[in-house]
Amino acid sequence: MARISNSSTSLFARAVCVLTSLITLSSFAAIAQKRGGEDEPVFREYRGVQIGMTVEEARKKLGNPKDKGDGQDFFTFNERESLLVGYDKTNKVTLVSVDFQAGAEGIPAAKTVMGSDLEAKTDGSMYKMVRYPKAGFWVAYSRTAGDSPMVSITIQKIE
Repeated sequence: MARISNSSTSLFARAVCVLTSLITLSSFAAIAQKRGGEDEPVFREYRGVQIGMTVEEARKKLGNPKDKGDGQDFFTFNERESLLVGYDKTNKVTLVSVDFQAGAEGIPAAKTVMGSDLEAKTDGSMYKMVRYPKAGFWVAYSRTAGDSPMVSITIQKIE
């Protein structure tokens, strides 16, 4: 019976380690590719308005603004919900920012906006912003502290 030398055993052990590392790395690469789809924003629009729409399209969706301007429109839907839509020089939407006063109906949960729950700070406030370079914009969720928190959600084009 042939004996395997220490150098052969060492070479075999190294080959097994390299092979195991390659398998592990390819598994991580497959997981990363799957997570690539999670890099897509969950929250892309508000009341049908999204980044890149024309002024006319946004106004058609939202109705008449309370204050109308060349660079922005301000809408109010009730006493507790207001929306600012910003436009660039080509009359395309570059900003959608909604504010909900305490007690407003239909306030989206952080998970609905950000794709996951947010941990509140000890004072009850929350904040998170995520950039989505492939989509060309960022999304932020903010809740103030206190007994009557205000929630702000912003979608803005990345310049």
